[in-house]
Amino acid sequence: MIAKDAKIYIAGHRGMVGSACWRALESAGYKNIIGKTSSELDLRDQKAVEHFITTEKPDVIIDAAAKVGGILANDTYPYEFLMDNMLIQNNLIRTAHENDVPKFIFLGSSCIYPKFAPQPIKEEYLLTDSLEPTNEWYAIAKISGVKLIEALRKEYRRDYVSLMPTNLYGPNDNFDLESSHVLPAMIRKFHEAKIKGNEAVTLWGSGKPMREFLHVDDLAQAVIFAVENELPEYLYNVGTGTDVTIKELTETIQTITGHQGNIVWDSEKPDGTPRKLLDVSKMKEMGWQYSTELKEGIKKTYKWFLENVHNIKEIKL
Repeated sequence: MIAKDAKIYIAGHRGMVGSACWRALESAGYKNIIGKTSSELDLRDQKAVEHFITTEKPDVIIDAAAKVGGILANDTYPYEFLMDNMLIQNNLIRTAHENDVPKFIFLGSSCIYPKFAPQPIKEEYLLTDSLEPTNEWYAIAKISGVKLIEALRKEYRRDYVSLMPTNLYGPNDNFDLESSHVLPAMIRKFHEAKIKGNEAVTLWGSGKPMREFLHVDDLAQAVIFAVENELPEYLYNVGTGTDVTIKELTETIQTITGHQGNIVWDSEKPDGTPRKLLDVSKMKEMGWQYSTELKEGIKKTYKWFLENVHNIKEIKL
């Protein structure tokens, strides 16, 4: 068990995932958590990262820092999504290794897996087929991070691990309508349409694809579990093991927000991957599983959205 006064550095501590990890660690009694904003520390700058890690000497690094976005953002800025993410993780992983940081938790995304992977997706399906073209730039960057973690475990016996969460949502999400993911974008669209007299809401695709969603507070608990335990493998899926159609998600969000207008499906827009459900049996066997059901999580997220509606995060393209 790691000591409660161990120094834990969260890269990306202001983001949805990083802030959830910070809250969870504080609640669990950890007293020495550190973070730097992007203006204070540019994680793409190798020398700056080296100076920070060698000076602070953290016991644990949680890498929740990344350039993230939905289909449109990935498709519009492929270079930035590939290069920025590789620079961030390479600098952190390399510097952690060279400074003998005992523990490193690398966070990625289920988009690392092949577009047509068998369902549910097992960790061993990584690199067995081609990726979803609309987010391959981000996926390739994250795959390289997973492989770096695996290489360090294999060659140097590092206690480093990669956690690959399914689609996340919750407090501090990005609610920008052009760069956000599907669930927060829907919350905002339905809310604003309700305010404007229950206007019709137009959504991308057919509504048929199936997606799995995990509340970010549950991921934070999985991170704490990985911090406090020595996991025997390099890669673990983190999710609920259940999924819904986008149409079902839409109806749930419409009900929770109180929108009473029409829904229009724009079939000219892409659906993305047909289905993306994670096999989460490995984490379950280790002793961790999720606790927040989707409807409950969306209610909590919408409540947070209403309380912060004038100060919500909008990541512009």
